[in-house]
Amino acid sequence: MPLTSPVARRTAAVAASAALLLPLTACGGAAQDSAEGGEKKELTVLAASSLTDVFKKAGAAYEKDHPDTKVTFSFAGSQELAAQVRQGAPADVLATADTKTMDGLRADTGKPDIFAKNRLVIATREGNPREIGSLDDLTGDRLKVVLAASEVPVGRYSAQVLDKQHLDVEPVSRETNVRAVLSKVELGEADAGLVYRTDAATAPGKVDAVEIPDEQNAVASYPAATLKESEHTGEADAFVTWLGSPTAQKLMHDAGFQKP
Repeated sequence: MPLTSPVARRTAAVAASAALLLPLTACGGAAQDSAEGGEKKELTVLAASSLTDVFKKAGAAYEKDHPDTKVTFSFAGSQELAAQVRQGAPADVLATADTKTMDGLRADTGKPDIFAKNRLVIATREGNPREIGSLDDLTGDRLKVVLAASEVPVGRYSAQVLDKQHLDVEPVSRETNVRAVLSKVELGEADAGLVYRTDAATAPGKVDAVEIPDEQNAVASYPAATLKESEHTGEADAFVTWLGSPTAQKLMHDAGFQKP
């Protein structure tokens, strides 16, 4: 018999989603008592891979301002996070790297807020040994290019950028998230890949970033929303709202993200 109630769906999905939620990155240690003596509320945030570094800092800053809350993150490609939500994974907040993925989860989320934007760059091996200077160069026969899969937000943005320039690029592989694309370039398994500007910035001394002109580029919008099955909707709403605060926006800006 199908599970139609939220409670039934959530209960049945907890065990199945456990593997999907691992590994979780917590800002603090195990749950502990707050300064007021009560147990801390623990928020689980499902976040796009490209938010990994900045959200770890954001989580620490949020916990400092909200000592009664502990924030735990699970990072993956937005399409993987969407699958977790549909399976009833126990979580409170979802942050994706595109609005399309979030829009597909309207039945599972509250109203999303866009808290940051991003753009693509061409990531090359350190020193740019193949002398890649533009998108046109990615069509070279001997060039090993890696892209994200079409169902991944950065993969869709990449296709949009290449299609706009009428360029046919055959990648040596298609990866499940932007960090996997970056890793291929870092390890020398590819000469170049299309990644977010902020991801290239996390690998100084390992990759170079070739800028793509704005008129050729795509703008990635990052929305966040409270999950309707959250057990801490008040705290989840507060975290989503906080992402638009001066403190959070400065962290996003320092990481290379653009204002929403």
